[in-house]
Amino acid sequence: MTATTAPPAEKTAAPAPAKKSKKKLLIIAVVLLLGLGGAGYFFVLKPGSGGDAAPKPGPVAPLDHVQINLAQGHYLRLGLSLQLTDAVSGEHGGEFDGSKALDAAIEIFSGRDVAELAKDGQRAKLKKELVKVLEERYEGEVMDVYFTEFVTE
Repeated sequence: MTATTAPPAEKTAAPAPAKKSKKKLLIIAVVLLLGLGGAGYFFVLKPGSGGDAAPKPGPVAPLDHVQINLAQGHYLRLGLSLQLTDAVSGEHGGEFDGSKALDAAIEIFSGRDVAELAKDGQRAKLKKELVKVLEERYEGEVMDVYFTEFVTE
C-alpha cells in the first residue's frame, strides 16, 4: 500500500500570508499610535504651548546709583538698570518706581566682603539672586537687571 501525502512545504505555505498581513497590520497600528501620540504632545502637552508665553522685553528703566556698606568699612557703589517687560510700558506713564529694586540690592549686597565680590562668578550669582527677588517684588514686570556701575572701595 502506498499512501500519498502532501509535502510538508505545502502545508506551511498557506498560513504564511496570514502572518505577513498580521505583521503589516501591527506595524501600521504602531506607526499610527506613535503619530497620534506625537501630535497630542505637540498640541496639548508641549511646554510653552499654553498661555504662559515668555514675556517680551519692554523699556529699560535706569535707576540712580546707590552706595552700599560692605564689611570692614568698605562700600560698593552700584548702578542698576531694570529690563522691564513690554506689559509695563504704558502702565506707569513713563515713570517707574525703582525703590523696591534698590531696597533689594541693598539687602543682597550689604555686609559682604570686597574679596567675596571679586571672586569669579560671584557677581553673576548675586545678580541672578537679585533678578529672582525683583521678579517676585514687581510681579513679573521686571525680567532682568543690568549693572551700570559696580565699584568697590
